[in-house]
Amino acid sequence: MNVPRRKLAIFDIDGTIFRSSLLIELTNALAAEGIFRPSASRAYERARKKWLDRQGEYEDYITSVIVSFRKNLKGVAYDDFLRVAQQVVTVHQNRVYQFTRDLVRNLKQKGYWLAAISHSPKAIVGPFAKRLGFDKTYGILYELDGAHKFTGRAMYEDLIYDKAKIVQRILEKETVTLKGSVGVGDTESDISFLRLVNRPICFNPNRKLYAAAKRADWRIVIERKDLIYRV
Repeated sequence: MNVPRRKLAIFDIDGTIFRSSLLIELTNALAAEGIFRPSASRAYERARKKWLDRQGEYEDYITSVIVSFRKNLKGVAYDDFLRVAQQVVTVHQNRVYQFTRDLVRNLKQKGYWLAAISHSPKAIVGPFAKRLGFDKTYGILYELDGAHKFTGRAMYEDLIYDKAKIVQRILEKETVTLKGSVGVGDTESDISFLRLVNRPICFNPNRKLYAAAKRADWRIVIERKDLIYRV
């Protein structure tokens, strides 16, 4: 018997649904718990301040966080990591944008198959997205040793950093279709999968994604305070 294919909807998470970065919040929490060294959060404080003062780029800030996270991850027990990740999800689960939160609910009600893609660790992306009703989540996997502790090595980065590859993987493994598909992203790293869907939405885009969206005539949506509008 042929099973009907569900329409696909793909969402970036950090800055698109979540009003921050899961990686940033997780790194801060691991440092606060003493699981990471106290210097972990100090390592990117300068980049954070420059970004807040609009003297530096967000990309520099998040790159500093990634470097610090991976440097401090080695030797951390998976159980400790997961416990803190669950705490972060509990605290931040409702700190989401109204537009994307409501869009997820609406598409879910219409029977869409929902996928969440993030460059944050899979161990925190999964629980966060599951509470929102996503069918599948994709995040960065980190290697564990025989003692169930992290080695610090990221796995399958070539896949997770190319979101178009993830879409192709979904189409191969799941009963979904791109017909009527929706995609939502906020930075240039989302362009590859936004090109594949029928209804690309650029939500609070950075400069590079905004320029690409204008050239391609993609929908641009801005949410600021209590106002949502299309550019």
